[in-house]
Amino acid sequence: MPEPTNARRRIFLMRHGSVTYFDAAGKPVLPEQVPLNDEGRSQADAAGAAFAAADVHFDRVIVSGLPRTVETAERVLAVTGQDIALDVWPELHEIKGGRLSTIPSADLKRAFTGVFEGLVNPEQRFLGGESVGEMMDRVHPAIDRLREDPDWDTVLLVLHGGVNCAILSLALTGQRLFLGGLAQTAGCINALDVGQDRADWVVRFVNHVPPAPLQLGSRLTTMEQLFMQYGRAR
Repeated sequence: MPEPTNARRRIFLMRHGSVTYFDAAGKPVLPEQVPLNDEGRSQADAAGAAFAAADVHFDRVIVSGLPRTVETAERVLAVTGQDIALDVWPELHEIKGGRLSTIPSADLKRAFTGVFEGLVNPEQRFLGGESVGEMMDRVHPAIDRLREDPDWDTVLLVLHGGVNCAILSLALTGQRLFLGGLAQTAGCINALDVGQDRADWVVRFVNHVPPAPLQLGSRLTTMEQLFMQYGRAR
């Protein structure tokens, strides 16, 4: 049989390593400034070791610009021994929340977890801030722009849980839909292949966590854990 004429390219899609969004008293840390914690640095190093062991070389590395994505990408590159300047795409920053203090206590759990449950209504807002639809409307065009660039074969994107779900949902459905149940553990790696045709997506694997691939720890989602941490301060 002849080889396909539209050879696919590889997107490695990571979520940044673990961070500490709330202090011991439940007080929030500004999400625009929060760095990786010790666990997050270990997760980034483990991802780098996995790429190095497979002899993966990146043509481009794209981050959202938030410190947690930059630090994760830098650690991955350091472990793999690759000297690549990071491309900062602000349109790929995480879905933006509102002011937690303005959310009534009765609505708080839904505000935390509603964006990551089932097939999500595009009008659903994250912590009273940006809606899922608004996030998709900035993320999807950025992914189209990446695919239109012919000058790469293998790219690393280091982004965020919500943004990754938007990209994975697009890959799986080909539509403006958001599948909230796609878990994105801190420091995880996803692999997607893309062809020349807009609908040509192949999802190779999702939510691979090099330090703990069987994920035998907590069965809470990230947002459930954050809701419990914040609850200590309410």
